Amino acid sequence: MSEKKIIIAIDGFSSSGKSSMAKQLAKSIGYRYIDSGAMYRAVTLYAMQKGLVSPGVEPDTEAIIKSLPEINIGFEVTDGGQSTILNGSNVEKEIRSMAVSQCVSPIAAIPEVRHALVAMQQAMGSEKGIVMDGRDIGTTVFPDAEMKIYVNASAQTRAQRRLSELIDKGVATTFEEVLANVISRDHIDQTRAESPLRKAHDAIELDNSTMTIEEQNEWLLDTYRNIASQL
Repeated sequence: MSEKKIIIAIDGFSSSGKSSMAKQLAKSIGYRYIDSGAMYRAVTLYAMQKGLVSPGVEPDTEAIIKSLPEINIGFEVTDGGQSTILNGSNVEKEIRSMAVSQCVSPIAAIPEVRHALVAMQQAMGSEKGIVMDGRDIGTTVFPDAEMKIYVNASAQTRAQRRLSELIDKGVATTFEEVLANVISRDHIDQTRAESPLRKAHDAIELDNSTMTIEEQNEWLLDTYRNIASQL
């Protein structure tokens, strides 16, 4: 098998399991994992802390754009995996809240926000050897990525997965609330003018609605080995 380092782009809908798959693959092959969605969530959290957006309220787009130079995002490997760092503080728990989930898509649709984070992401992948997941990694961030995966699952399946995650974290919510959020995010992600969620023409599609986590991880690793062996 070739030892050539590549870029692996995994795109898909919210709560489709792409982040868990990406993390496991990166760990298995010794690559760096980058959660692009966490970066958008971090910007959203910053905007919420500054009173520039809140659930059900349109974001103050102009103020958010002006605040972008003040936002520094990074990742830190911890005992529990990987944490998102916002301006020096570990915000991994905060960015996974339902409130952030309700606000992130409108902010992620702001062109200037996307431009700023895409530039950060491209810099992170400049030396390759990364697995990055998100909505536009294989289409906008790394259109020349050697391996592209597009993950999908039914909205009901994804809502149930998300609800289980929130319950495990002690977050009080309902299936109906989570499903409504999933459907709303799908619509915003697919219809925004800037880098909408879509399958890259050369991406391999995976519908994991009925797959176990182990089956997904095995499929992804086998796919990587097949692609890497041909380089």
